[in-house]
Amino acid sequence: MNKSYIIGIDNGSQSTKIIIFDTEGNEVAFGSCELRDPLTPEPGVVVHPDDDLWDSVYTAMENCLENFEGDPQDIVGIGLCSIRSCRVLLQEDGSLAHPVISWMDVRLSEAYKHEDDQVSYVTTTSGYLGLKLTGEFNDTAGNYEVSYWPLDRTTLDWTKDDTVIEANGLRRDMLFNLVKPGEKLGSIRKELANHFGLKEGIPVVATANDKAVEVLGSGIKEENSCMISLGTFISSMIFRENDYESANNFFPTLSAIPFKYVYESSGIRRGMWTVSWFKKLIGEELVKNASDSGLSEEEFLNQKAEEVPVGSDGLITILDWLTSPDTPYRKGLMIGFDERHTKYHIYRSILEAIAFNIKNNIDEMLNEIESEINEVVVTGGGAKSDVIMQIISDLFGLPVHRRKGNSSACLGAAISVCNYLDMYDDFYEAIDNMVETDATFTPDATNHAFYNEINNNVVKHVRTYTDEILKLSYPIFNREE
Repeated sequence: MNKSYIIGIDNGSQSTKIIIFDTEGNEVAFGSCELRDPLTPEPGVVVHPDDDLWDSVYTAMENCLENFEGDPQDIVGIGLCSIRSCRVLLQEDGSLAHPVISWMDVRLSEAYKHEDDQVSYVTTTSGYLGLKLTGEFNDTAGNYEVSYWPLDRTTLDWTKDDTVIEANGLRRDMLFNLVKPGEKLGSIRKELANHFGLKEGIPVVATANDKAVEVLGSGIKEENSCMISLGTFISSMIFRENDYESANNFFPTLSAIPFKYVYESSGIRRGMWTVSWFKKLIGEELVKNASDSGLSEEEFLNQKAEEVPVGSDGLITILDWLTSPDTPYRKGLMIGFDERHTKYHIYRSILEAIAFNIKNNIDEMLNEIESEINEVVVTGGGAKSDVIMQIISDLFGLPVHRRKGNSSACLGAAISVCNYLDMYDDFYEAIDNMVETDATFTPDATNHAFYNEINNNVVKHVRTYTDEILKLSYPIFNREE
């Protein structure tokens, strides 16, 4: 008998990854496409240029299928995962009325304002990309966990109260139909199936918000496990059976398993983006040094970072390269320079800052719910770095696992397809059969003690002092013309 295969789509902030899996979760083909840099036509406005999101999915799909040595007719389903917390404004025919509004755009801190009669629908990236794939105006309820959407979390459907919809700046006819994670968004459009060589009518299956899909694909299903996602937005999540009202130090979001939940700590905006920023900063020199060493740029940087002492010889970085709207005065900081410091100290200090920041955010969440963890799973592009994996293990004092594969979100999307097609009894059995560990990092006791001394005595207190200085500089450098 022919084997069956599944496509998992992970449309992120910096690239789209598409992977073809077999039903045991093994990757058999990979494709990707970088997104173009977002446009910032004015302060606070961040949009994706042209039709960049769909273009990246289309190109990555072509790339992935070119690398697939099997028969595309044996592909039985597509799982769709995309960037969360964006806003997509569509015309009546489903085409873009305006460029897709990024999650980094300040307009998303407020409810939608209907100012253009060209706009007939307001949806998410998963709704838009699902429409492009299927022609159906359906979306996953699992991508509406943020504010300013009239979702009833107890039913995973739109509220029946029209006044709530109006309070969010919307009309009922502007909203896509909702399906639950693991249900069908629609069947792939005939012309797309023919172009890609796929079987007509295969299902496109809904997932949830991208971080929750990573939780699923990382195999997190126990309460004492925590996932850290090292992407453009760095966050951490734990899996829970029950929702949580009035949380102070975390966000109870919707799981990729219907009516289950993931609690998300506060995150780091432009987290791994800061690493990309640093790489661009040293530019041609990095390219040449890496080439001369026969290494990739990432491998070269990580090799040099391993030569830097734990704690970066006192160089402390605070990752406020893109702060939240409620603290606009904050800026990224590096303090503690002296003659010992090199560009590689800066790089390691950025990696350590990521670990300090997310550790403190996780601790705040766990303290509030009076819980503990005994292991960490790290996902996202940053997990490829052995250096940051060891830093995280040393800081937490816990085993840290890197899962096998190029994208936990792609795998989570594939698990959702397997669940829809009843290939396993439920999501949990699919996790047990499809998720594998690539490597485990164990903590060094001396480094653990040293990192916690730095964190408790220095890192946690930096903003107490720097906030007051930055509040003075902010109005000087942000005067309106």
